[in-house]
Amino acid sequence: MRRVLDTPMKYLANQKMNKFMKRALKEAKKAYKKGEVPIGAVVVKDNKIIAKAYNQRETKQDPTGHAEIIALKKASKKIKSWRLEDCDIYVTLEPCPMCAGAIIQARIKNLYFGAYDFKSGAASSAINLFNYPWNHQVKVKGGILESESKELLQTFFKSLRK
Repeated sequence: MRRVLDTPMKYLANQKMNKFMKRALKEAKKAYKKGEVPIGAVVVKDNKIIAKAYNQRETKQDPTGHAEIIALKKASKKIKSWRLEDCDIYVTLEPCPMCAGAIIQARIKNLYFGAYDFKSGAASSAINLFNYPWNHQVKVKGGILESESKELLQTFFKSLRK
């Protein structure tokens, strides 16, 4: 008897997640070229990217210059609302507590991330802020194109040590 591993709907969902995560990786590579920690983010509404960003803490000398925060601000400006209820965010690294809080406050529907951050990840690794009974619940899925995201970060930090 033949076993079906993936349904067509699951396959299409994975293709969509990979497509948007690849765009977030493209943003992360921009950060890398500027000497920033290579993290990228995109905000998606109705299957279209409405905002994209990469880390800019060093460039702007701003502790809130994380890719997620910048992307959320751009998305809010684009749709003229801080409520991003019908939006998803794709990030190459598991969000920190600050970014997780902003994602919750923005009412993001789904968070998709690449690599896990065992030191400061706030979506499952160090802590899970998304498990608390906030007034808004965000669905979270990690490990999307994880190896690509992880490799980019590892390459960046190895080059810093040289």
